[in-house]
Amino acid sequence: MTATATKTTAKTQYEAVIGLETHSQLTTNSKIFCSCSTQFGAPPNTNVCPVCLGMPGVLPVLNEKVLEYAVKTGLALNCQIAPHSKFDRKQYFYPDLPKNYQVSQYDLPIAEHGWLEIQLEDGSTKRIGITRLHMEEDAGKLVHGGSDRLSGSSHSLVDFNRTGVPLCEIVSEPDMRTGAEAAAYAQELRRILRYLGVCDGNMQEGSLRCDVNISVRPVGREQFGTKVEIKNMNSFNAIQRAIDFEIHRQVEALESGETIKQETRLWEENSQRTISMRSKEGASDYRYFPEPDLMAIEVPLSTLEKYLSELPTLPAAQRHRYHHEFGLTPYDAALIADDRSIAEFFDATILTGADPKQVFNWVMGDVTAYLNENKLKISDIALTPATLGEMIALITDGTISSKIAKDILPELILKSGSVKDLVASKGLTVLAGAELEKIIDEVIAANPKEVEQYKGGKTKLLGFFVGKVMKQTQGRAEPQSTNKLIADKLA
Repeated sequence: MTATATKTTAKTQYEAVIGLETHSQLTTNSKIFCSCSTQFGAPPNTNVCPVCLGMPGVLPVLNEKVLEYAVKTGLALNCQIAPHSKFDRKQYFYPDLPKNYQVSQYDLPIAEHGWLEIQLEDGSTKRIGITRLHMEEDAGKLVHGGSDRLSGSSHSLVDFNRTGVPLCEIVSEPDMRTGAEAAAYAQELRRILRYLGVCDGNMQEGSLRCDVNISVRPVGREQFGTKVEIKNMNSFNAIQRAIDFEIHRQVEALESGETIKQETRLWEENSQRTISMRSKEGASDYRYFPEPDLMAIEVPLSTLEKYLSELPTLPAAQRHRYHHEFGLTPYDAALIADDRSIAEFFDATILTGADPKQVFNWVMGDVTAYLNENKLKISDIALTPATLGEMIALITDGTISSKIAKDILPELILKSGSVKDLVASKGLTVLAGAELEKIIDEVIAANPKEVEQYKGGKTKLLGFFVGKVMKQTQGRAEPQSTNKLIADKLA
């Protein structure tokens, strides 16, 4: 049975209450409290030092870039930036945590009380509250021998490379009611982080990790149900499917008279279900206390204003502008605004005077197809907005056809340069006038049988003649005018 946000039974109707905790790995070159590299994929235990390994007597020093990224993220999420903030020790014991505590923030986080807006499937929007954003260090990683998980493995190895990598943990309000809303929230949050350049959002590499808190309650009840946490989701689809399954599981349990336990569960991708992992800890279990080796944090107003002035135009504002200013559909506006580098390339091309809809078609069509096929970013190619704008102008004034443009685009992507010069050197200008008419006359004369059939009512043969002309001109004939010329001559 497919789970939904609400489930009607003979007894009652339930709704889900959903919140997300998102850990975003910051794109700094060094760790949060030491100078070790944050490079992903380095050989195990090579990006480590006495500080991130927690050796006796070492002193951590806050990476200033981490604070900058955290404050900018807080501002982008409409949060209040704390005038006074501090770090705390979060105590727990696990093999991948060398100090047996994690340096995090507890009662005085760097940012609180924000929000972001998500777009729902019906086109409407919904505001999701942000409870808090805080900085913390990541733990290491356990590598289990003989299995992907601890259960069934013959042994486990510890890689401390990730220990001390800077994170921003962003905690939402429990404002979501469906798996689709939670997935939309996670996607919009990732867009914002990527626009800011503070996180690459790569879920496969673990640089963006989402934990879901979910409970169900009878519709109309104010009090929350018992909260269950779900971990181990590495895609937005997995987030949605895990939530939908868990809603169904909890409702079925309540309807059967069971009590929901506060616990942490894992999402099993293969079986498409959640399974129990451990009982859920409370804040008191972590025995937080202020980190004595780090000073309190204060962000001056001048620094705050500087960071605010450096924020880019964010995805929601881009979508609104593309729809209302350039006339793109909401779907197309969302597509072009999804990636900041693509959006900036789009904007720069429009500044050359090119029609926005034509620019959209080329950027999200042939250019994006080339990027995807070759696993490239738009910054990796030679094509510039000026060159693309020139190519579109030549199509608009009839110098080249769309077919010619498609043929030369791969070369422009590799080398850029003047489109006019390239077209001239290859002799690819559009055929028109007497030269085109001569070729059309030759094609008609060479196919008398098809001419008779066309005149006898088989007008679909027009495409046959157009194809012959296109082949003979090597695509240099402009399709629309060629269609009209052939039709006039056949008539």
